[in-house]
Amino acid sequence: MLFFGCEQVQVKKTNNNVEEESHIRSIATPISKEPVLGFSQLGSESEWRIANTSSIKNSANESDVKLIFQNAEQSQEKQIEAIREFAKEKVDVIAIAPVVETGWEPILREVKQAGIPVIIIDRYVDVKDSSLYVTHIGSDFYEEGRKAGKYLVDKFPKTSKSIGIVELKGTEGSTPSIARGKGLRDVIVTRNDFQFLESENADFTFTKGKQVMKKFLQEKGRDIRVLYSHNDDMTLGALEAIEEYGLIPGEDIVVITVDGTRKALGKMNEGKINLVVECNPLLGPNLIQAVKEVVKGSTLPKRIVTPENVFTQVTAEKEIASRSY
Repeated sequence: MLFFGCEQVQVKKTNNNVEEESHIRSIATPISKEPVLGFSQLGSESEWRIANTSSIKNSANESDVKLIFQNAEQSQEKQIEAIREFAKEKVDVIAIAPVVETGWEPILREVKQAGIPVIIIDRYVDVKDSSLYVTHIGSDFYEEGRKAGKYLVDKFPKTSKSIGIVELKGTEGSTPSIARGKGLRDVIVTRNDFQFLESENADFTFTKGKQVMKKFLQEKGRDIRVLYSHNDDMTLGALEAIEEYGLIPGEDIVVITVDGTRKALGKMNEGKINLVVECNPLLGPNLIQAVKEVVKGSTLPKRIVTPENVFTQVTAEKEIASRSY
């Protein structure tokens, strides 16, 4: 029995009758040496990403897994180069936190032909052949969006007046931006009073979040009743823009953010953020455990979802004290 976060996952030995993933399993024979993991991190664009990297490095240091780490600095091309280098070095497992969803099939086929199993963490890859990777470890981004949508429906009684929403999305083409946006929209679709005024990518960064929110305010002003931001760093930048415009975040504009960093919870404690949907960056223990199981020849579930919470202004103060990022 494997334990991933708060979930129990049954592990079954390889069954040769299972056609999918049979190639990956066949090369994942038990090894006696220290397993080597090549990990391609997509960047260091946010507090969440920094915490994610630290979790993986610390978990590797505390285990018998050797980590080779590469930071792609938001470049898929650099990630592909790093993955090829990992394959040349004959690492035992490759893990990827992909910048965007598409464009991975060719390099993953190369890695499969080299006989190296791949684990996808955090964001997803859009491939037709799911046997190109062993498992995905991370959040349910669509459900995060649904949680935000449910809060909006409860927060605003149905009215004949328009409720203007602006949206700060992350990196264009990334899983969080796609799924978080769809999740919220699917929940509020029957509410004609909710109207998206603006929706724009702000790259998951503080600076771009402030810049785009400033533009939203210049164009839409007090018509904006809700800010839905796909991560805390963009939100923190947007809060500055709102205050500089002369409005009160959390009162004049309802603010919903995703991540759950200590800084965001602090702003929530001040009344400037109304809802934080948690996205857990501490994936290191899950990843390292998965690596160990893969090199032993064990079969993992195709998807491992990390447990997450929702925080309101009532619960923020208590949560800050226990936050590690």
